[in-house]
Amino acid sequence: MGLAVLWLFVRDAELALAPLFGQFLGGLAVGLPIAFLFRRFYDDRIDLRRLLHAVPYALLYLLTFSREVIVANVDVAYRVLAPGSTIEPEVILIPLRVESDFGVTTIANSITITPGTITQDYDAERNALYVHVIDGRDPEAVVAPIRTWEDYALLIFDEELEPGSPAPEIVVDGGETDGR
Repeated sequence: MGLAVLWLFVRDAELALAPLFGQFLGGLAVGLPIAFLFRRFYDDRIDLRRLLHAVPYALLYLLTFSREVIVANVDVAYRVLAPGSTIEPEVILIPLRVESDFGVTTIANSITITPGTITQDYDAERNALYVHVIDGRDPEAVVAPIRTWEDYALLIFDEELEPGSPAPEIVVDGGETDGR
């Protein structure tokens, strides 16, 4: 059903009832086989109550993520355009509190989409991401928005830990771990 509605937007369907209905049926004809082919990626059952509980947190995630992308764009543009601006790249190991595949992937992709940062690798044993940053002089400032995203991801993906639960210490440039 969702793919059929998406099809209406992609095809820029005419707003008259008959053409709209025809485009919707075309969307169903395309979307149902795709949904069938990828059915193994779906959960056996969909918990509508949990899904509705996650929607406000997903919106908050998108808002905080969007804000961070705008701030990072301005920062990177300034570093490129300002003469003598400092760039001190660093790799930071960021242990995560989210453990689900969807949660880890969401955080990793959000980091990579944000200008000035890129997720290099995922360490499954440590449940941690290796993140390359454009300026690693203040690693805590780099990790702060990621922890905010993670708080929302804990709620969105119904993780075991609660938002605000203690996060494992970050490791800068391959230093010692916190014993995990």
